[in-house]
Amino acid sequence: MAPGHVDLNADLGEEVTDDEALLAVVTSANVACGYHAGTTVIMRAVCAEAARRGVSIGAQVSYDDREHFGRVARDVPPDVLREQVADQVGTLTEIAVAEGTTVRYLKPHGALYHRVIDDAEQAAAVLAGSGALPVLGMPGELVAQAAAAGRRVVLEGFPDRGYRDDGRLLPRSEPGAVLEDVAEIAAAAVRLAADVRSLCVHGDHPGAVAHAREVRRVLEAAGWTLRGL
Repeated sequence: MAPGHVDLNADLGEEVTDDEALLAVVTSANVACGYHAGTTVIMRAVCAEAARRGVSIGAQVSYDDREHFGRVARDVPPDVLREQVADQVGTLTEIAVAEGTTVRYLKPHGALYHRVIDDAEQAAAVLAGSGALPVLGMPGELVAQAAAAGRRVVLEGFPDRGYRDDGRLLPRSEPGAVLEDVAEIAAAAVRLAADVRSLCVHGDHPGAVAHAREVRRVLEAAGWTLRGL
């Protein structure tokens, strides 16, 4: 499709990147809610700077697993997962409102993100714990159930990640899963922008800020207008 509006999102509040620098580039911030990373102090700082810059805030909910950064799949009972998601969304919402903004969408993190693409039960639990928030993600159970319930769904792409032939992301353990070349990442962003509403640049990568800046530059040069969720 012809260039129009596209969102640029990144994971923030994880204590592994320059949140302030990324907030100067992205249009939406997926904020860690304390279960895989982050603290209330960090959430407050990210929300305050996001509010100042007009960056949209999203709740990046995860398994309760700081030891593995939320990247190990867990068999959590649905009622427990629902309450964990509700706790994360509630905590971030309270902080966001206090800092003059709101939580505008939901995006699972890490292993939970990939689990709810296929796991209908866990997808339902995540939705049940997150109120009526719009959902940011890839095609699968979570976005399908959200759409069926009348919730807004935003599909996203990952210019800094390798894809399998079936459209899924390559596991991080496989060669080519994480792209390093900034020109390659920027070119992928322009390609993906034709098919998705949002593009994610991983905030836990050492080159996150540089990657985000170049992605934004090439998108705007290609005629895209960046707008938060």
